[in-house]
Amino acid sequence: MLRGLKVIVILPAYNAAKTLERTLSEIPMQIVDELVLVDDASSDGTAELARQLGIQHVIEHDRNRGYGANQKSCYDKALELE
Repeated sequence: MLRGLKVIVILPAYNAAKTLERTLSEIPMQIVDELVLVDDASSDGTAELARQLGIQHVIEHDRNRGYGANQKSCYDKALELE
C-alpha cells in the first residue's frame, strides 16, 4: 500500500519472454500489492515465465485479441482485485 491505497501493476504482454525479467526488476515492488500479467496468446512462453518469476495473477488469452483487448483484460482483473 502506498498512502493507504492499493497499488496494482498491470502488464499487457505479447511475446515478452525476452524482456519480462528486466521489466520486473525495474518495478518498485516495495510499494506494489499485486501484479497482473495478461498474455495475448504469445508463442514464446511468456505466461509460463511470468508464473516462474512469481507474478501473482497470470491470465492467458486463447487467441491474440490485440493491445486494446489485452488492456481491457488487465483493467478488469485489477478492478476485481481492488
